[in-house]
Amino acid sequence: MTNKNISELKQLISQLNNDTASYLSEMKDLVSIIKEKQKMNVVSYFTYSFSISHQKDQENLLIGTYHIHNLGNKLLSNPYICIKLSQDSPFSFSGKYVNKKSNFSKTPDTWERLNEQTDKHEYWLKPISKKVIEPSEILSFPNFQVKWLPKESYSGSIMGFTYCDEFKEGIPAVNQIYVNGS
Repeated sequence: MTNKNISELKQLISQLNNDTASYLSEMKDLVSIIKEKQKMNVVSYFTYSFSISHQKDQENLLIGTYHIHNLGNKLLSNPYICIKLSQDSPFSFSGKYVNKKSNFSKTPDTWERLNEQTDKHEYWLKPISKKVIEPSEILSFPNFQVKWLPKESYSGSIMGFTYCDEFKEGIPAVNQIYVNGS
């Protein structure tokens, strides 16, 4: 082998090393793009409206819906929520849900309360027929009601949290509901 052949061989090896480094860099970029696209992303939030009375003997009413929006590209499995009323609030919560021991017929949009009925501050709820939330899908716990009488000055909050197999620690709603008056 001549010096010219050895020099050409070294150039070829150098070119192959440069090409390999370039291909590896390109593949790393593509893998990071794919990982970014497969991110889990969920947003939960309240929508609500009030009927407020400033008369001490007339009831105040909030009607709300809690939404879970899957903004990611993966399924969210076994979703459930917690709606939490502040301890010192005068609120009374009601909604379309059944208790574990309930004999009511369960329709596809029925939600089930997971915790004890005696707890008047936390409502742990899961949809009975909905086991996954598809990408871009919204699951809602609709038309719950919160009532209170404005006997004296009052204040309280309503917080929401979303849980699923992918987010076992829970994700707080992007908005909370705060009410106060006198």
